[in-house]
Amino acid sequence: MTQLSLKDALNKTLHHLMETDASVIVIGEDIVGGAGTNLQKSPDTKSGINAGINADKELSVELGGVFGVTAGLATRFGKARVIDTPISETAFVGMGIGAAATGLKPIVEVMFCDFMGVCFDQIINQAAKMRFLSGNQITLPLVIRTTMGAGDSSGAMHSQSLHGLLASMPGLKVVCPSNAADAAGLLKSALMDPNPVIMLEHKGLYTHQSAVEENLPAVPLGTGKTIKNGNAVTLVAVSAMVHKALEAANQLTAEGIEVEIIDPRTISPLDIGLILKSVTKTGRLLVVDEGAAFAGFADAVISLVSREGFSALKQAPRKLTPKHTPVPYAPNLEQIWLPGTANILETVKDMMND
Repeated sequence: MTQLSLKDALNKTLHHLMETDASVIVIGEDIVGGAGTNLQKSPDTKSGINAGINADKELSVELGGVFGVTAGLATRFGKARVIDTPISETAFVGMGIGAAATGLKPIVEVMFCDFMGVCFDQIINQAAKMRFLSGNQITLPLVIRTTMGAGDSSGAMHSQSLHGLLASMPGLKVVCPSNAADAAGLLKSALMDPNPVIMLEHKGLYTHQSAVEENLPAVPLGTGKTIKNGNAVTLVAVSAMVHKALEAANQLTAEGIEVEIIDPRTISPLDIGLILKSVTKTGRLLVVDEGAAFAGFADAVISLVSREGFSALKQAPRKLTPKHTPVPYAPNLEQIWLPGTANILETVKDMMND
């Protein structure tokens, strides 16, 4: 086992996938990020990216996108397989769909999930339906990587979490990893799947370090994971909310309340069996999610549990989501908008007293 950030685990996995399979290509905006660009130090530069470079020396930079996930790919595999695109999501997502339909395995990066709106027709009317409409004659081993999540004051157009919306579309598979090992493993499984898979990576977790196995084993799609065992409340948490749930659980344990935390990992198909098994034990359900307050992932889980596990419930299921408004830009308002550890603590205690 070794410690890797989520970003570095993804980067290592991308290198491995491209090295072992020549049909894997990577497409997106700024994913090359300066590869082959030579920066020359000016005589009066004393700090920044050029610091320490002699005046007569040049530095080749490959940043690998806004978050550095694709660093090194263009240098190693060439720009025929690592394709930097114009700012045109409709065009390059369509390019990825066509490439997948004709034998390649594209990994397409959409910089922020907010931008899915630009290419929504390509995703929900083309990618999601192509295998079905062709009678399984066309498979679509397409992975669309994108970011999700608020908390860094990126504003309403760069901070949404649209996993629930995307999961409501038949034909799409949707995954939301909360740690480095799952991010790497889900990416591997996604590329092996004959259906299009959308992978949402919380931008607040890119630097989060966690233990991973050296070979970064695949994680099966549709399989959730019990993060912590307990018998008081079943707490289903997604992506960055898993870490908020763990913070709250540690404090609750000190007070004699043991919650069970489930990380779905895959939003669609959902491992509802794992959730129902836990609710049968605890009798209580709390869903903590950064997605939509109305008709989002939290509502979908509560609906499924209420229908299929009603007899096990001791009380009505609850949810913690942001308010049904766009994400605030002001840092103080954004923190109020987001569910947090204090909200989880308060809700679980209230549930135990109900």
